[in-house]
Formats: sequence, structure tokens, C-alpha cells
Amino acid sequence: MKQVYAWSGKSIGRLVLMMLMTNLSYGQEGLVVEKKVVKELDKLMKQKSIKEAFSYIDLLEEYTNNNLIELNEIEAPPFLEKNRATAYRQMFKEAGADNVWIDELGNVVAVRKGVDGNKVIALDAHLDTVFPEGTNVAVKKKGDTLYAPGIGDDTRGLAMLLTIFKTMHQKNIKTNADVWFVGSVGEEGLGDLRGVKYLFRQGAPKIDAWISIDGGEIGRVNNAGLGSVRYKAIFTGKGGHSWGSFGLANPHHALGYAIKEFSENAKKYTDEGPKTSFNIGRIGGGTSVNSIPFESWMEVDMRAVDKKRLVEIDNIFKKSMKTALDAYNGSGIKDRIELELIKIGDRPSGELTSDTPLVQRAIGATQLFGYEPSLTRGSTNSNIPISMGIPAVTIGRGGKGGGAHSLNEWWLNTNGAEAIKLALLLIVAEAGYSK
Repeated sequence: MKQVYAWSGKSIGRLVLMMLMTNLSYGQEGLVVEKKVVKELDKLMKQKSIKEAFSYIDLLEEYTNNNLIELNEIEAPPFLEKNRATAYRQMFKEAGADNVWIDELGNVVAVRKGVDGNKVIALDAHLDTVFPEGTNVAVKKKGDTLYAPGIGDDTRGLAMLLTIFKTMHQKNIKTNADVWFVGSVGEEGLGDLRGVKYLFRQGAPKIDAWISIDGGEIGRVNNAGLGSVRYKAIFTGKGGHSWGSFGLANPHHALGYAIKEFSENAKKYTDEGPKTSFNIGRIGGGTSVNSIPFESWMEVDMRAVDKKRLVEIDNIFKKSMKTALDAYNGSGIKDRIELELIKIGDRPSGELTSDTPLVQRAIGATQLFGYEPSLTRGSTNSNIPISMGIPAVTIGRGGKGGGAHSLNEWWLNTNGAEAIKLALLLIVAEAGYSK
């Protein structure tokens, strides 16, 4: 994607004029930005404080990069984000935050009070990574490229938030609404979005709009949440010696029945209709090759675009487990197998229309920076507010990267400052600029 935007002069005028004349149709078929949104963003771009903020972000490149490396080298395994959260809170204090805390669940929240303070707009990146405790997270440099587990997903997002906060603080950029800068826990895997679920729990302070920075290049506008439900199915029996207790009910054998039953039923369902998926990601149990296990388990992930289909494949899974269990227990084995289903993940689906003001602003801001926006669906922190009908998007961190969730993850700062500027423009537009 080629950058075409210049920060001053005739080019921006021509670009905005073109947008107004065409009503900004571009990118995905039918994707349109309203004229009033173009005018709003153009007016913001002309503000002296915003221009100064963009220049300041360029000057903070070393600051941003140093924060990225420092944070990445603090382990943040699933459910063990405390050390990184403590350091992150201190970084916000050093950036000028006088109101920053770690909540009961471990989220870091730094607040910039708005002039009116009658709304709350949140800007989020997640603290946790997928890597277990003890993983070597030291950052290595090869040329201009940084290599380390978690360097892009989502440590880069955390560094961006610090730079945006520091810029708004130093350049005294005021907004009508309060802006919360959130370093959230539990976005990955079995974390099951626990950090953002806590922030949107019943009785919590109201958050009126949510913007996550999480992966991807500039242009990503994730306005739809891909729902998922996950289970751990545990089959248990007495266990015994493979010879001496031969014929005794075997949990592994019951698991085999269950995998076959579910796979066949789920495939029939997913072969038709809106995309729906299923996956058996992990299996385990047993103590030795010559022992009948006392336990056998599997972890199952099911996803769907449509809420109804997610419920339906969930029901198919449960019915398949019962059918398989009954079939195995009735197959003539000694004793019987018991089954426990534990729900280990529940991410709701949802979608915001392209004419939602926040989505419009994200699309328009992306175009102003000379990139082609693309509406996407994913499983991110935004799933929760989207499922509740609260305006929310997830945008990209910029740069180029690869190897996410692997030990060889890498990130190259090709346009990182632009991604920060875009995020700042979006948060100020959504919170309402105040002179």
C-alpha cells in the first residue's frame, strides 16, 4: 500500500476535495465514508496542536522503540501478566499520568480527563502473550528488524499507547470525553478476554466506545467479532493394567468414539451455510503404554460468524459427546466411563455496520493516511463491546511483521509512526476535540 498523504500544502486539499466529490467510495465493494466524517477529520488535521502532535510522534521514535523492547523482555504468560502490568503502570506515570491504576483483574488503566467527562472512550492493547513461563523473550536485532516472541502481538500496541498518551500530555491535546488507556489481561487463548469482560461487567463504569490496537498493518478496521466457544471434555474411568485389567472401560477408547461422532456430525453441519469451524486442538491423558488410563481429555474450539450457528454447533458437540459416551458404555466393556464438559472459552459474535460513526472515522482516517481500509472480522478484545452493541474497532499496529505466536516472531518499523498518528487521530475524533 503506497502512502500518498502529505501533511501540508495542496495535496491534502486535493485529496479531501476528491473524497467529498466522490463521497469516498473505495476499497471493499460498497464501502463509503460520509461527507460529514471527511469534513470532521479534515478539520482535525488542520488543528495546530494535532500537527505539532504528529511532529512530536516522529521525535519519539526512539522512545517508542525503547519501550517496545523493555516491555517485550518482561514475560507476560497467560494469567501471569503482573510483572509487565507493574512496569507498564510505572511507564504511564513517567509519561505524565497522575491517574493510573491496576484493577482487581490486573488491567492497567491510565486516564486523561476530558473537558466534559460525560463519556469514556477507551484505547486498548493487551498485556499477555501466548508464550509459557520461562520462554526466552529477549529481543534480537538483525538489521532494522526486531525478533522476539510477542514483539508484534501485542507488545507493539502497548508501546503505541504510551507514545499517544505522552504526546497528548505534552501537547496538551484536550478532548470532551475522558480517554482511558488500557493494558488488558487475558486476550490470548484460555484468557478468554477476561480483562475486557471485567471492564464491561454489569455495574462497571460505562465505556462508550472502544478501540483496540492488535496486530496487522495499517488499513485493518475490524468491526466484527468472530465468536467462539471452547470446551475441555474429560473422560474418566478406574484405570488399570493393560493385561491384568483387560476389558475394563478405557477413557481413551471412549475419546476415540467421541472424536469420530463429533467430527462426522460437525462436518455435515459446516459443509453448508455461513462459515462455521470446529477443531480438536489438544488431547491428553494416560500414564504409560501398558496402563489403561484413568483419564482422557480433549480441548475443542468451535467458531462461527453467525450467533445462531455458534449455538447450533455447540449443541451438536454436546449431543455428540452424549451419543458417543452411551455407545461406548453400551459396547460390552466392564464398568463405565464418566464424562465432564468444562467450558474453557466463550467469545461472543457480533458486527457493527459500516455506517457506525466509529467505524466511519476509522475508515476515513485510514484513507487520509493514504492506505486502503478493509473491514475485517476477528477474535479480539473488541468482541465484547461489539456483542453488546457498543461502538468498537480493532486497528493495526503498522509496520511489517510475521511469525505471530511463534518463537521467531518479528517486526519491522516501516511506518510505525504513521500507525501511531492514525490511532491518535481516531481517538481524538471519537472523544471529541476540545480547544
